[in-house]
Amino acid sequence: MNFKKIIFLLGMVMFSIAMVNAQGAQYIGAAKCKMCHNKAEKGEQYNKWLASPHAKAMASLKGADVKNPKCLKCHSTAAGADQSLIASITVEEGVSCESCHGPGSLYKVATVMKDQKAAMAKGLVMPDEKVCKKCHNEQSPNYKGFNFKEYSAKIAHNDPTAKK
Repeated sequence: MNFKKIIFLLGMVMFSIAMVNAQGAQYIGAAKCKMCHNKAEKGEQYNKWLASPHAKAMASLKGADVKNPKCLKCHSTAAGADQSLIASITVEEGVSCESCHGPGSLYKVATVMKDQKAAMAKGLVMPDEKVCKKCHNEQSPNYKGFNFKEYSAKIAHNDPTAKK
């Protein structure tokens, strides 16, 4: 009888683990990224983002545009994401890390982030022109062209200690 209980409990544990792993990555917000990505020796990526137009994207909206879903999808990571994937990110945060790098709940762990391949397997996106053009495109009322090489250089926030 005890053997059956142990097998049942083991099965429940395995099922629980499978369910947790089956869940999609969630958006956690820049504050969670800041914990590791704001050290001077690592490149202060958070401060670079905070000083960028991306962090101020919500402030650039005026009047009715502040509530317009067509505007919000590009001016706020949280507003443009599937709402079932929101963990702790807010609309007011603007265009945060996860707009470009993907929802971070599964790759945020330091041991995962130390291995780029492991982080990418957990959902980390290394943004390319296609990622940027989800918002920087002809559908934007303020579109004036987009030169990926030029603009990505302006927002570059590399980790100087990372292996290339």
